[in-house]
Amino acid sequence: MARYHKILAALDTGDTQLAVAHRALSIARDNQAEVLFAHIVDASELVEARADIEDYLGPCKQAIEDALADQLTEYAQDGSIPAVNTLVRGGIVNDALSDIAKEFKPDLVVCGVRGLSRIKLAIMGSVSTYLVRHMDCDVLVVRPEALRSEEA
Repeated sequence: MARYHKILAALDTGDTQLAVAHRALSIARDNQAEVLFAHIVDASELVEARADIEDYLGPCKQAIEDALADQLTEYAQDGSIPAVNTLVRGGIVNDALSDIAKEFKPDLVVCGVRGLSRIKLAIMGSVSTYLVRHMDCDVLVVRPEALRSEEA
């Protein structure tokens, strides 16, 4: 069985975020692995809104940490996960995740599936598909239903 030491969890602030975080932390606990939660703020949307990207990233990081607070506290008390960090960057999502992966060098990437419409999928592409095709490590794609079925 594969042993993971560094897990990159790609968060999207959508329905799958909690499922991705739960799965990443669970695998990290079982493997005593470090976790990096990464969220990419699509810079093109911010540029169109004429927003200052740097002013937006800090509150965005805080919102993610607040949303994951219960899970992070639970696993921090466990003591089997050596480190959990959160990183928020602005940029083109696929490019930014690739850059983060080059820096962090994970042996597992955990991401969610958003269920884009066929039109959006054809135009924008899928981050999870991109990760599966371009990462140099294992990629686990989590569905939000996975979290709901585990809680039941």
